Amino acid sequence: MKRNTKKGQIWIETVLYTLIGLALIGLVLAIATPKINKAKDRIVVEQTIESLGVWDEKINDVLDKSPGNMRVISAFAMKRGELYISPGEDKIFFVLDDLSEPYSEPGIVIEYGEIDLVSEQGAGSSSVRLTLDYTNVTNLTYSGTEELAKFTAASTPYSFSFENRGGVNITNVDIQQTN
Repeated sequence: MKRNTKKGQIWIETVLYTLIGLALIGLVLAIATPKINKAKDRIVVEQTIESLGVWDEKINDVLDKSPGNMRVISAFAMKRGELYISPGEDKIFFVLDDLSEPYSEPGIVIEYGEIDLVSEQGAGSSSVRLTLDYTNVTNLTYSGTEELAKFTAASTPYSFSFENRGGVNITNVDIQQTN
């Protein structure tokens, strides 16, 4: 009889230690996952700032050259967010939704060079709006029109061209999707 009791006790100890180990793993994951998500969100916002910096660089390169000059971004990858080209306002917006927390103080405009960043706090998540404003700098058009263009996250990169189309008082820069 004593022999069977020891075998049962070993099995009970094994199950208890396994449950304790699983509980500790769950606890560590519960603590670490939100911090990992916050870090991922910050990295995405910082990469988006860098990407819009490249857009600004290409547009300024085209503005500095003569009419007909063109620059290309051959691989603009968007894993999250939405890009808006608003020719009517002469602005380019990038909106990142579903962030775990605001990137900065909500409602306060922060300038990163030519990029304006505004965080917004929602009910369950936050968002960031990054803006390149070319008002009184250039007249932006998209494919020769003044219509709003929207681009969403995609698995394949976008390709864009920027062309100096000249102008009388203000230079016109036309943006086109090339792929």
